[in-house]
Amino acid sequence: MAYKVNHLIFQAMQNIKEYNSSDNTADILIDKLIAWKVEIIFSLVGDGVNPIFEALRKRKDEIRLITVRHEESAAFMASGYAKCTGKLGVCIGTTGPGAIHLLNGLYDAAMEGAPVLAITGTVPHDLIGTQYTQEVNTVAMLQNIAVYNEQITGPIHARTVIDLACRTALTTPGLAHITIPTDIQQKALRTDKHSMKGGHLMGSSTFNPRITVPTDEELEDTADILNNNSKIMILAGRGALKARDEVIQLADILGAPVAKALLGKALLPDDSPFTTGGTGRLGTLPSKQMMEECETLLILGSTMPYLEYYPKKAKGIQLDHDPKSIGRRYPVQIGLIGDVQATLKELLPKLKKHTDRSFLQLAQQRMSDWKETLSKLENDRSAPIKPPFLVKEVSRLIKDNAHISIDTGAHTIFTARHLQIKEDQQITVCGNLASMGPGLSYAIASQLAFPKRQCVAMVGDGSFTMLMGEMATAVRYNLPVKVIIFKNNALVLDGFEQEEIGNKRYGIILQPIDFVKIAEACGAEGFHCSDPNKLAEVLSKAFESDKPCVIEVDIDPDTPPDPAEKIKV
Repeated sequence: MAYKVNHLIFQAMQNIKEYNSSDNTADILIDKLIAWKVEIIFSLVGDGVNPIFEALRKRKDEIRLITVRHEESAAFMASGYAKCTGKLGVCIGTTGPGAIHLLNGLYDAAMEGAPVLAITGTVPHDLIGTQYTQEVNTVAMLQNIAVYNEQITGPIHARTVIDLACRTALTTPGLAHITIPTDIQQKALRTDKHSMKGGHLMGSSTFNPRITVPTDEELEDTADILNNNSKIMILAGRGALKARDEVIQLADILGAPVAKALLGKALLPDDSPFTTGGTGRLGTLPSKQMMEECETLLILGSTMPYLEYYPKKAKGIQLDHDPKSIGRRYPVQIGLIGDVQATLKELLPKLKKHTDRSFLQLAQQRMSDWKETLSKLENDRSAPIKPPFLVKEVSRLIKDNAHISIDTGAHTIFTARHLQIKEDQQITVCGNLASMGPGLSYAIASQLAFPKRQCVAMVGDGSFTMLMGEMATAVRYNLPVKVIIFKNNALVLDGFEQEEIGNKRYGIILQPIDFVKIAEACGAEGFHCSDPNKLAEVLSKAFESDKPCVIEVDIDPDTPPDPAEKIKV
């Protein structure tokens, strides 16, 4: 295995800071985060982290604190921020329930390899293990998912552990966690001392990540298979997002269609002649057909979970930065460990251009037919408003560089299938955990990361309700996010899933909420639409606003979120 070192990406401060003897653990923590170029921290105040908040207050010109209404939102914001920027996302939870509330968003980060640092408070060090008020063993709580997970014992310890936590989160990448007893947060450096074996270890914020590529022999073996086989299908996911140009070259050389996992939807624009669109339960019929008929499957940075959408029998090649992902979903003959972009740059010169374009042409013909099917669904202007029509109108009206956050529910399937992603657009979705609730938090995080971009959240009424208090957060920080609510007063996806296994719908009805009033109560703008003929006008008015907006759209609860093979026009 070969390595390339990039000295430009995430280059952190290399000079080791000399701390004052009066600096406490909380001061060291925040100084370290600043050295790691952390710009934003998401949190909700609590007495278990008050010393950390004081350290943040003293450095408010160097690092920004975003206070939220629920710690779950803080964790989702940190995860969303990490996903859309590649930078370290940071969240803080206070002792006990505050830390527990972080869990859902932290699992999201862990399951998608998003670089996130979670900081929790815990009870004073001499009360640990006494069942003191709000005592929770957060190290044990996060043991199964954290790539780094430690309790800090003092300011000297903090000077090393914080660097290790940040570096591990970024290089693995994944969730790192540190917890600090409240009294230790206040402990001054002058009152602490090294152990006899501790020496003068102080840590460092230097960070030079390695970009891994497979050996030349592995690449030659891969090229041999690709050069001597036809009917090649490419499945690309989130790990390939930075390799758009290389994937296009690869598809052109091999005459291979590209199916996109949901996390990789933004890899290629949906009008690309090389893509068959999404795959899996949320995908297209051409993707399903081409996956069934391919003889060689090349998987790039994806662990798409829908096993029934993989080929029944094909030669498998998989490229992923994580060795544990190889063969996770599909048996492969060759497993390549490396960065997708860097590896493809090395592989492309070894490939021979395929003159037989029939497999790609078949995919293109099927996509032409499929788009006609989608067009018929999207142009149904009948009332109540059909979800495909709503997604088409949003897709048509949002800006070419918009960032779209997608929550989890029936609307996810409609958005994944009918949103025509453009070249400069970006998507954040809770793909592996598939949790309800993060859509608004993702949008807030992306708006903070990209202040000049339009940030839109596509959410269901059930998922939005879970964390809708964050509309007040959007208002407080003047974030002009646009939240489109698919309102049908039911957990529709669950209802259809109940019917799929032969049961009757039960427990899915939601008490109607006036989301326009909720938005206005938070200080945002609210819009409502139930008329298909007025939808474009309502959306346009909301998109033109420079304030946070909720757009509540009454949609047909009986439009089934079917897999592509069951769609009938």
